[in-house]
Formats: sequence, C-alpha cells, structure tokens
Amino acid sequence: MTLSVDLKNIASFVSEEELNSMMKEVTAANETLRGGTGEGNDFIGWLDLPSNIDPDELSRVKKAAKKIISDSQVLIVVGIGGSYLGARAVIEFIKSPNYNLKKKNTPDIFFVGNNLSGEYINEIIVLLGDRDFSVNVISKSGTTTEPAIAFRIFKGLLENKYGEKEAAKRIFTTTDKKKGALKKLADAKGYESFVIPDNVGGRYSVLTPVGLLPIACAGIDIDRLILGANNAMEELKPVSLNNPVCAYVAARNALYRKNKYIEILACYEPSFRFMAEWWKQLYGESEGKDGKGIFPASVELTADLHSMGQYIQDGERILFETIVNILNPNSVLRVPNDPANIDGLNFLSEAELDYINKQASRGTVLAHVDGGVPNIIINIDKADEYNLGYLIYFFELACGLSGYTLGVNPFNQPGVEAYKKNMFALLGKPGYENEKAKLEERLKQ
Repeated sequence: MTLSVDLKNIASFVSEEELNSMMKEVTAANETLRGGTGEGNDFIGWLDLPSNIDPDELSRVKKAAKKIISDSQVLIVVGIGGSYLGARAVIEFIKSPNYNLKKKNTPDIFFVGNNLSGEYINEIIVLLGDRDFSVNVISKSGTTTEPAIAFRIFKGLLENKYGEKEAAKRIFTTTDKKKGALKKLADAKGYESFVIPDNVGGRYSVLTPVGLLPIACAGIDIDRLILGANNAMEELKPVSLNNPVCAYVAARNALYRKNKYIEILACYEPSFRFMAEWWKQLYGESEGKDGKGIFPASVELTADLHSMGQYIQDGERILFETIVNILNPNSVLRVPNDPANIDGLNFLSEAELDYINKQASRGTVLAHVDGGVPNIIINIDKADEYNLGYLIYFFELACGLSGYTLGVNPFNQPGVEAYKKNMFALLGKPGYENEKAKLEERLKQ
C-alpha cells in the first residue's frame, strides 16, 4: 500500500480498546457512506470518481491545456474555495511554491476570485503586463460574488486586448452541465466549457476538470494523479484498523472525544503549504456544523517551531497533530564543511538536509508527545503525482467517514451563507432593503 498511518504516538492518550470501540462507529459510517443512506448522499460522486472520469472529457481537458500552453504565457484561474484550492495545492506540491518564478515551458498561473481585495487584483494585472493570456473561470453558478467580479475584470482585459471573438477562444469555463449564469454565458459566447459533476461538491472536486485543467496547464501528469487516486479507491475499501484511512478516522475521533478539539496538519516541506489549505477547507466545511467538529489548523515546519511551536509545546492541551511524512526526497543537498566552524555545525558536514529534516521531525514529535500533544503520522513514499493522487483520495474518504462518525452531514455548508446575506444587504442588493436598514442600525451601536 502506498500510504501508511502510524498511531504509536497516540498510545499514551488512546488505548487499543478505545480505538477498537471507535472502529464500530467507523464501520457504521462506512456502511452509511457506501450505501448512500446518509444526509448529503446526493454529493458522494467523488467516492468512485477516479474510475468514472469521462475519457472524452479528460481528452478535452488535455487538448485545452495543450492549447493554453501553446498560446499563453499566463493562465488566470478564477475561482474560490474548492474551485481553486485543490489545483493550487497540487501545482505547488508537485512543481514548487515558486512555480511562477521558475524557467519553464508552461504558463505562469495566477489565482484570482478568491478575495475582494483591489490591491491583490491590481498586482496580478501588473504582473500580467502585456503577455498573452487565457482565463479559466470556475463556478457552478457564475454568480458567486468574488469570482464573478474577478471574471468581469479579466474578461474585459481579454476583450480589450484581443477583441471579443478572439477573447472567446481564450476563455475556458468549468461550470454546471445545464444551468446557471456562467453556463448560459458560455453557450452564448461559444466558450469551451467543462462540467462540474452535479454529485461532486466543490471541496471534493480537485479530480474533476475544476482541478485537472489548471493542473495540466502546469505540465503535471494528470493521468498519474488519477491513477494514484484510483488505486487508493480500491485499496482503502477494507474496514479495519489495518486500513490506514480507518485508523486515521478512528484515531482523530477518539482524540476528539478526549477533548482534543484542534487538529494541526503539518509537513516538513514548504511545498505542502497549500495542501494544508485545501485540507482545512475540506475538513472545516465538512465537519464544522451543529456545534460540533474538530477545528482544522496547520503549521509549516520547521519554520513554525520558532513561533507556533511554543503554543503547541506549552499551551492549552486541546490539540493534536497529524504529520505528513515524505519518506524519499526528490533531490539531495548536503551540508558543506567549513574549516572555521564558527557556527559549530561541522558535525553535520556532508549530512543530507533530508536526514537533518527528518531528525528534526522525530525530535519534535517526541517533545510534543511528552508535552501532552498526540501525534498521528501519515507516511507517503515521495512527492509525485501518483502519491499525491493517493493522498488526496485518502483525505477525501477519511473526511466523509469522519463526518458521519461525528454525526453531521459532511457534504453541506449551511454556515457559509450567513455572511453573504449580510454582505448583500450592506451592499444594497435589490430585495435586501429591510435587512440593510437593520444591519446599518446595528453597526451604529
């Protein structure tokens, strides 16, 4: 099996009997998920997605990516939440957090529509300059405020630069198959359009065209990514503590029952940063409801050992850590010898940085466990497409199982709408007049 989960560093917090007891609930959750009998069961298309990807759609994704690579120096990806986090996570993990700074034969990729900052968008426009570019706008409806505003701006830039007819050849939509404002616009203008499956929610959509098109534009092998997910889909089906996904779900829920309310995801590779951001959305939106849920947080190690490390070691004992450990590095760098040895580090001369990094990880785990912080270790072989596809599916499956174990619907997000109603009212959207007056009065208090 490509991935393994090590629970030895929770043994002093959760007994084997408690894990076995929790497995009864995980087993029930698995029956609910796979039987399609739970709340949100109309959004479980991701469960067998890796083996059900439409080959014609996948071929069109590759063809579109090839065109974008051939005629664009920049790709603007417009989307928010699951419409951009997965793609950015994969690109940074496989290619580099410095992807746009590297020499390459693929376009720079900028992500917009995930905030309402004019400063941010103006900076992207400056970075774009007069280079040739294309736009991939990702939205089920086409009316979500942040991406809709960003698309207006970059669609206008495209049309001003190329004219409306040529601009239409540089706009790629990823949206609903039949309905919505964006689908209507795509049909009217002749934009190439890709489908967000009806039964796959945004945060589970990275292995649909939502993620696959921008990922392919970065020169990443999407076939290997899908293969890793497909093998995970098959290998993670057995229900037992020997199955790493069941072990992870049982462990995190057992720790939650022991008042460990915060899970900190960490990795000792900076390229993992946006994987953690993707994971936070996946688990935050899936579990945080009905007054329940493990709060998903993340740190970047070893950097955050010099900041958040203090709280983890000595703060409130309400958290546990999950460490993603990459067993084999993609490159090797050794510490040089310095005859002066002013820093006293010649004892590390010729040592590989990966070895030093892993010793830092092992030492930190021991210190945190001694300080009252349980640690779950997830091991993957290396940072490549296959292993990442496997890890993505692992986290998605664990999330679905964990949500049902927790007793919530893992596939809705009712709390996301609350801020939108207030924002629309304060902006003066038609139909919100009464709410606007009430909110403005509250703001005066």
